[in-house]
Amino acid sequence: MVAMVRAGTRQRAVARHFAVSLYTVQWWLKRAAGLRLDRVDWSTRAPVPSRTGRTLRAVEDLVLCLRKELREQSDLGEFGAAAIRATLLERDHRPVPSVRTIGRMLARRGALDGRRRRRLPAPARGWYVPGVADSQAEVDCFDIVEGLVIQGGTGVEVLNVISLHGALADAWPHTEVSAKVAVELIVAHWRAVGLPAYAQFDNDTIFQGAHHRPDSISRVMRLCLSLGVVPVFAPPREPGFQAAIESFNGRWQAKVWARFHHPSLGALRERSARYISALRTRGAVRREAAPRRQPFPLVWQLDLQAHPQGRVIYLRRTSEHGTVSLLGRTFLVDRHWTHRLVRCEVDLGTELIRCCALRRRQPDHQPLLATLPYVRRPRRFYE
Repeated sequence: MVAMVRAGTRQRAVARHFAVSLYTVQWWLKRAAGLRLDRVDWSTRAPVPSRTGRTLRAVEDLVLCLRKELREQSDLGEFGAAAIRATLLERDHRPVPSVRTIGRMLARRGALDGRRRRRLPAPARGWYVPGVADSQAEVDCFDIVEGLVIQGGTGVEVLNVISLHGALADAWPHTEVSAKVAVELIVAHWRAVGLPAYAQFDNDTIFQGAHHRPDSISRVMRLCLSLGVVPVFAPPREPGFQAAIESFNGRWQAKVWARFHHPSLGALRERSARYISALRTRGAVRREAAPRRQPFPLVWQLDLQAHPQGRVIYLRRTSEHGTVSLLGRTFLVDRHWTHRLVRCEVDLGTELIRCCALRRRQPDHQPLLATLPYVRRPRRFYE
């Protein structure tokens, strides 16, 4: 390379000829430094100092002895790198290695008791309900974004939905999202795209109904049950279960709400519709690979006074006594399964509640913990 450059060939041409970078050619030219080629030291040298400052073996042995002594005799029971260095300073030992150096000594000699945290792979999407993790069933996740105000004082609430596998999303800005409005929007959405196997909600009263009334079956729940969709209620204050819809809420607010100025609710709806259309176009491939959705029935009408039939799933965490609270009641699941997740499947037809154990470490192992009787007294639905 140096000879070709000295013969008049451009450095970039030499680099292309030898398939190396321009920097490599320049580095060897600097290494030659105008000397004759037979007088240049062409040997490669590793970029390490010829002399290292590794701590003496005797100091390492002293550190290990002090660790053993502190572990057995220290009043505080501390025998880590910081405690060893403090002891060396108290005993006026010289030289005194730094805390990091002592830690490297202990690691090199295999004298560390700590264990690295073992990162387990995340469970599959929807692992907590049957048929979703193996892509046999779809879940539509609903949530409401509140606290938005258009310039001029107009309050805005947005009902958002996204499917777990197909990422089929939609958003409906309104001045107020009530239970009636939510039912109308959900029906319009399902008429257009088809019915999922499950519909997941948080524990908002709009979705779940009044919390102070026992055996409350809300308008939204009755809608799902009348169409054969199983409503699923996420556990309160539990991360992960609402991750899909919460992520979409954040994206909608960043890409639609915070990105543009919206002079009116109509302008916000138009901008949101354009975003949803672009989002669906981009996710068409993923939507085609998602589980098949059932067609919306041609003849259907919501009867709020009909006795609800079907299943309702509540995801809950047991108390210190192994109990769960749902439907305004408290049920004993298992006294030994405390502070743990359970899936409670309320079968309104057979009047039974099946409680299955849930563990993120073993998402495929969901044993049945208890089968509890549940008798719901028929009551009129008041609109």
